[in-house]
Amino acid sequence: MSEAAGRARWLIVAMVFAAVTLNYVDRQILALLKPTLEKAFDWSERDYANMGSAFQFATAFAFLGTGWFIDRVGLRWGFALGVAVWSLAGMAHALATGVVGFITARAVLGIAESVGTPAAVKTAATYFDQRERQLALGIGNTAPNFGAIVTPALIPPLAVAFGWQAAFLLAGGLGLLWVALWFTIRVRPVAQDAVAPAPVRWIEVARSRTTLAIAVAKVLSDQVWFFMLLWLPDLFHRLFAMKQGQLGLPLVLVYTMAAAGALTGGALPARLLARGWTTNRARKTAMLLYALLVLPIAFVQSITDPWAAALVLGLGLFAHQGFSTNVFGVTTDIVPARAVGTTIGIAAFCGNLGSIGMIQFQARAIEWGWGYAPALAICASSYLIALTLLHLLIPRIEPVESGGAPMVMAH
Repeated sequence: MSEAAGRARWLIVAMVFAAVTLNYVDRQILALLKPTLEKAFDWSERDYANMGSAFQFATAFAFLGTGWFIDRVGLRWGFALGVAVWSLAGMAHALATGVVGFITARAVLGIAESVGTPAAVKTAATYFDQRERQLALGIGNTAPNFGAIVTPALIPPLAVAFGWQAAFLLAGGLGLLWVALWFTIRVRPVAQDAVAPAPVRWIEVARSRTTLAIAVAKVLSDQVWFFMLLWLPDLFHRLFAMKQGQLGLPLVLVYTMAAAGALTGGALPARLLARGWTTNRARKTAMLLYALLVLPIAFVQSITDPWAAALVLGLGLFAHQGFSTNVFGVTTDIVPARAVGTTIGIAAFCGNLGSIGMIQFQARAIEWGWGYAPALAICASSYLIALTLLHLLIPRIEPVESGGAPMVMAH
């Protein structure tokens, strides 16, 4: 491969990073502007939970088709269409005048944003071999955290200066600019089966034990991520009486630590592999380490200092992103590139749908006076359960590039 082609592959990673960052900027704006919008539109906690659920529900069911869509249409056109639609849906929030308008905008945003995850993972499987793929996945998985870092740092001041509508319009406009730049880049894939793929049979992928294992891991880990994304600003507001203008810095700390976790999630198994560890041992050892690091978040509600709470929550999301990067890594290890999008799409459907329960549970926990302790306890235990079930379903991870059986059918 020429030096120019190598640079172009990493440019594609940069573009995927930018797209997923914008994806998470668009979805997080609502959580950051919650206090302002509650006053403007007289929302209840259930109204807010319903908006979050509308997004999760729409995203979940869209994943059933968008992963397959990316596999069939390809990254170039499929990714561009997804980014264009979600950018327009994000901008539509600025036109909403009530709960119904916001729910509609959130639902369309969720449908289009479902393209992001399978497209990002398929990019790593398509353009990189197993050695470089770990780093590409780690970089890609930092994007949600980068989005979560820049959003609380920029959106509240922007909303105060120019109005809440400006926040939605700016984020959406940047997405449309991304689409124009995306079509200027061309690079030759490494995985040739992703260029002219054989027909992907959705039902076969759905019945695979591999898909079931990835789906279980996504359900148990995604519920933590989406709970944090939607409720973390409110947690700091309620537990520490922080006003909207004060929320940004603690959240920046939390998501900066999460970004570091994503990078280690790619680098740690790559280093272990370089030292001669098997893929199975490297992946599962890394995932066990991250699962243990999440445990302290169960005690956040008993912490009295917001910065100490931010450090504990940051450690939890550091571990989440490391764990999540390895879930994606397991997928690219054992699933052929032509079917990666479909596999991730189905697993992400399960993860997003399962997250709705946590979102709704937290709204009722506040109404019933339970606070955040029960949800945080659930989050703390989710990863050890996920790793245990993944190990039972996939006792040994054998990379497809090494001749391992990639799709184990469930019986």
